[in-house]
Amino acid sequence: MPLTNKPVFPANRHDLYEQHGYSAAIQSGDLLFVSGQVGSREDGSPEPDFRKQVTLAFDNLKAVLKAADCTIDDIVDVTTFHTDPEHQFETVMDVKSTVFDQAPYPNWTAIGVNWLAGFDFEIKVIARIPAKA
Repeated sequence: MPLTNKPVFPANRHDLYEQHGYSAAIQSGDLLFVSGQVGSREDGSPEPDFRKQVTLAFDNLKAVLKAADCTIDDIVDVTTFHTDPEHQFETVMDVKSTVFDQAPYPNWTAIGVNWLAGFDFEIKVIARIPAKA
């Protein structure tokens, strides 16, 4: 039987999904492919303070995961995008350590980029959706 892809959106979906025409995540079987989450406010604008922007990106990620009955613990793969990795690394690692606070940690790839549509940090993940009891 072919898998069907199901779009997933958080309860308080922000305007960026409509503005740019994409789903927050796609569920395919027991996998959840989460689009890049940024530190956007509800109106879709970037949070100007970098630490708060990173924290908000993780909060937005958690909201998408929750909409698919997942948590941070269900993440298996992380990719982050950074506009100035050399100067942002310490802050990102500090926020990351509060989210992923114990092993086992997901695998992680960090990529330096020169443009994120006004944002400075973006995180996308793949998670395994837990089986329902």
